[in-house]
Amino acid sequence: MTDLPGYLRPFVLGVLDGPEVRVDRLGEIDFYRPVGSARTGAILFVHGGPAPADLQATPRDWPVYKGYATAAARRGAVAAVVDHSLIRGLDQLSSAADEVEAAIGVLRSDPRVDPDRVVLWFFSGAGLLAGEWLDSRPDWLRGVALTYPLLATPPGVDDLVNAAEVIGKHKDLPVLLTRAGLERAELAGPVAEFVSAGGTALDIIDVPKGHHGFDMLDHTEESRAAVTKALDWAIAHLGEEPGTAAQGDLLVPPPKARTATTRRTPAKPKPEQVKEELTLDIPTETVPATTAPAAAAVVAPAPAAAAPASAQLPETPELLSALTSSFGPAETPAARVVGREHSAYAAHDLEAFLAMYSPTARISFADGTEMKGRRFLRELYQPLFEAGRCKTEVVQKLMVGEWVVEHQVAHDSGQPVARLGLYRVSEGLIMDVEFRS
Repeated sequence: MTDLPGYLRPFVLGVLDGPEVRVDRLGEIDFYRPVGSARTGAILFVHGGPAPADLQATPRDWPVYKGYATAAARRGAVAAVVDHSLIRGLDQLSSAADEVEAAIGVLRSDPRVDPDRVVLWFFSGAGLLAGEWLDSRPDWLRGVALTYPLLATPPGVDDLVNAAEVIGKHKDLPVLLTRAGLERAELAGPVAEFVSAGGTALDIIDVPKGHHGFDMLDHTEESRAAVTKALDWAIAHLGEEPGTAAQGDLLVPPPKARTATTRRTPAKPKPEQVKEELTLDIPTETVPATTAPAAAAVVAPAPAAAAPASAQLPETPELLSALTSSFGPAETPAARVVGREHSAYAAHDLEAFLAMYSPTARISFADGTEMKGRRFLRELYQPLFEAGRCKTEVVQKLMVGEWVVEHQVAHDSGQPVARLGLYRVSEGLIMDVEFRS
């Protein structure tokens, strides 16, 4: 076993024996489906990173993630493993966040999955992605699991939401931490802070003699017991017994490919180079490429993140024509969310304003620039809120489904500016905003 790189070593649980598990590959996601046709809850396994430059297999082909997904499927859940950009470096954190969100949309749209019962499971460096889900807590999220996570952003990397700052914000969200007793010092400190902040909001599984990556490195009864408990926790928190579903039903529209967007640079300067010494999923013991299995796949860049097909709207004249006959006098759920955003804006309440947006919301401005994510929204809007210059008048409003289209007059600059504001709302949060002059 020691002649293999750590990430190619066997999973600590023997999962080959048992009922058949069907594996389907869809883009960057591998689906593991249990026997039967019943609709059930789902678990998305999110690998960490970065990995060495000579990596010979993408994470969904590593025995450890294949093992977790197979074990989950044997317990009756649909499991999925997604390859994402974090494997190439921590400077890919924002891209990875987009790709994971897109994978969740694909998973929830699967006909075998109950879209209201999903657990997200983050490993190692992917712990940096967990904070935004702990913060936003969509209704379908039944639990968040973290295994030997990285929870402090290294220097030179744009921050996402810090998990320690939001743990316990939603008292009804179960959170599981599996921590290694022999964890690296640079990871152990932030994990201790997370535990201190979490208090009773956290379930904890300790592996006192476990290393970072114990589920592939330490083949002990202690490791096997920890992994088994964590899997049982995830299955238990998927909730009620699954029902049946008509084949082909898609409760959530699958994402559609979109072109890459440009992001606004945060106001705070960052060091030019990212510290790439952390190879969090990969133990330091490696061997030349010739000793690895010949069938191992070569790492390929992940595709651009996907956006729901419903995010595509026609040009403004056609849009207004299409909507004119579609809206009614009663406010839609989407309009109520946008209304709460407007109320927070008028009240100069930045936190309430940001809470109305998805962690990876996309904002497109009339000058053609785009930004994505709450942290960029905060950077952009905080000076405006602090100056007390938040004022927008809604002249007319059209509503259809998850879209709200407004004729606005913005007074933020001191001069009235007429524009159209197009808002798309999903799961109670604003996902897309486009301003057109």
